[in-house]
Amino acid sequence: MLGLLETFFQQFGYFAVFWVLVLCGFGIPIPEDVTLVAGGVISGLGYTNVHIMFAVGMAGVLVGDGLMFLLGRHYGERILRSKIGARLMPPKRYAQVQKKFDQYGNRVLFVARFLPGLRSPIFLTAGMSGRISFWQWLQMDGFAALISVPLWIYLGSIGAENKDWLMLQVHRFQHGLFAVLGVAAVFLIWHFWRKRGQLLERKRALLEKRRQRKEKRRQK
Repeated sequence: MLGLLETFFQQFGYFAVFWVLVLCGFGIPIPEDVTLVAGGVISGLGYTNVHIMFAVGMAGVLVGDGLMFLLGRHYGERILRSKIGARLMPPKRYAQVQKKFDQYGNRVLFVARFLPGLRSPIFLTAGMSGRISFWQWLQMDGFAALISVPLWIYLGSIGAENKDWLMLQVHRFQHGLFAVLGVAAVFLIWHFWRKRGQLLERKRALLEKRRQRKEKRRQK
């Protein structure tokens, strides 16, 4: 995949990188991280400027994700009823995404940038929910993109002359990101259950106070 994208990008430059990233936002089976690495590789080989490629990468990522969010906002129900929507967002996946929103709120939007299989459905659902404004979405996704986009592009540029080393680093960073996300997920689950436990404890305390008041009234 990296070799095919590299050849394609060498011929069409920034334009190709931008539009492939936009299509990645729609959930097509092209890995976004490999696309960004390929953009970095052609910069490292001298075909493009790596700093301009970073700007193009950010633009392509945010436009693709933003279109998915806005489609959910304006045409969400219609998309879900279509054949393409049914493939992109089957009922089971939609239920999973809704559950994650209920558990973690807007933080799901940040984590979604690092979840290729769930990113498009999550952004579509975020738009459909009506609970999240476009600017809230842009803040969360933009912050996450400022982590992932430069990482892959500059890594590709550095390793352009040594593909074996580059792919080794790509796999290491991918595993590292998944490990960080795993730790973050465990922390969020722990935080959720801790908060839930505190709320239950307060509820029990309030009920106990009410019970004691009733007993006092009866004694009087």
